[in-house]
Amino acid sequence: MEQTIMNNLGFPILSTLIFLPVAGAALLLLISRSNENLIKWFSLIVSIAAFIISIPLFAEFNKSTHLMQFTEKHAWIPSLNINYHLGIDGISVLFVLLSTLITILCVLISWNSIKAKTKEFYISILIMEGAMIGVFCSLDFMLFYLFWEAMLIPMYLLIGVWGGTNRIYAAVKFFLFTLVGSVLMLVGIIVLYYQAGGTFDILELTTKTYPYKLQLWLFWAFFAAFAVKVPMFPVHTWLPDAHTEAPTAGSVILAAVLIKMGAYGFIRFSLPLFPDASKAMTPAMLTLSVIAIIYGAVICLAQTDLKRLIAYSSVSHMGFVTLGIFALNLQGMEGGILQMINHGVVTGALFLSVGMIYDRTHTRQIADYGGVASVMPVYASIFMVFTLASIGLPATNGFIGEFLIILGGFKANQWAGVLAATGIIIGAGYMLWLYQRVFFMETNQKVAGLADINLREIITLLPMIILVFWIGVYPNAFLGFMHESVKHLLERVNSGGMHEAGIAKNILEIIK
Repeated sequence: MEQTIMNNLGFPILSTLIFLPVAGAALLLLISRSNENLIKWFSLIVSIAAFIISIPLFAEFNKSTHLMQFTEKHAWIPSLNINYHLGIDGISVLFVLLSTLITILCVLISWNSIKAKTKEFYISILIMEGAMIGVFCSLDFMLFYLFWEAMLIPMYLLIGVWGGTNRIYAAVKFFLFTLVGSVLMLVGIIVLYYQAGGTFDILELTTKTYPYKLQLWLFWAFFAAFAVKVPMFPVHTWLPDAHTEAPTAGSVILAAVLIKMGAYGFIRFSLPLFPDASKAMTPAMLTLSVIAIIYGAVICLAQTDLKRLIAYSSVSHMGFVTLGIFALNLQGMEGGILQMINHGVVTGALFLSVGMIYDRTHTRQIADYGGVASVMPVYASIFMVFTLASIGLPATNGFIGEFLIILGGFKANQWAGVLAATGIIIGAGYMLWLYQRVFFMETNQKVAGLADINLREIITLLPMIILVFWIGVYPNAFLGFMHESVKHLLERVNSGGMHEAGIAKNILEIIK
């Protein structure tokens, strides 16, 4: 069984990060609904406290090993061999930090925009934070599944209660898409439990070898959950509706963290558990990734809604992520993981920015804007930073992630690399065209006289600006965390019995 590095910080830091926001949400219940300022400040303090507690994960992390760190393990349901087992490695640590940072920004961006059921809104945000961190830290499958499903409830409420005109439709669509995929994954988890002799321990399960035909079936069972969450083509249709109707904080959480969990699932579970099936399905996964890259980019050119355009850009950018993952080489995998962080930073920042101007104009239609740079120069300058990062300008975080992915993609399949590169060109086209229409051209009457962003809004965007240039200029500060974990993962994948398998053979194996 895999070995782990025990927690030497003197306190259960991962449990604290999971349950501090949940405890904060419980305490919010005791605050009067009429005392909105106290509710906001308390939520902000709890989210900042969680971020501060997460900093030792970054500072004390041992980058020289692939082993799980800061681990905690306690018996939970002994009769079923279910344990409360937590730990992080070089892949998951960055997502825990991203989750704690994003929560702070979501609290700040909602300060004046949420005017109804304020207490319930912040309770949902804090519970969401605890569930997200729980997903990235879980080392027991049932614990992972509990947190995975727990995320559905607050996100459903964020969209359905505080969303736009079609919020109920978007919320139900989001819930049904993700629930169906999750149920199929649960079936796969139960099959693994019996196949492995009665254990839900993820580290133990990833050391075992499973029959090839079983791997194929289980790969697609897990694919159902992870592909929807990414979202991959063609199960992406819930995302534009959810993003468009969600409040700004909901869109930011969706873009920055929630859709990363599908790609994280492929890395954490599909590849190490089903290495032979993963290699066999690589042509199909690369094909779907390239389709998502080009399709998402082309669709962006036709969008008239700001949030909907950024939502479809997520489909394209996450196509790069899955391309990097299933390139099954060091450059592609590390590029894919880094691009998950990059996308969370840049797209999260774009949704924050759109939310700021929407609060002033109450319209998301691109045609209603024009000339914003002349009335909001600070806002226009900051938005330009995120626009250039989104298209992958050198010295921004978007460049290094896409560069590594394209490099890995070329090594895996030259056509995949070439076609993915065209997505970058189209991406530059739709983002620069968007910027031109919104910030330049003739000043629209709807934006004339708008006040520039205030200090609270600048503070909200400042961490994202720092990360854009920090990762862009010195990416090894983040790549260094994942080197050993990625190398170990690729060794696991490449140690499988099969090295090559065509799609036709895979289908025949399933039919037999």
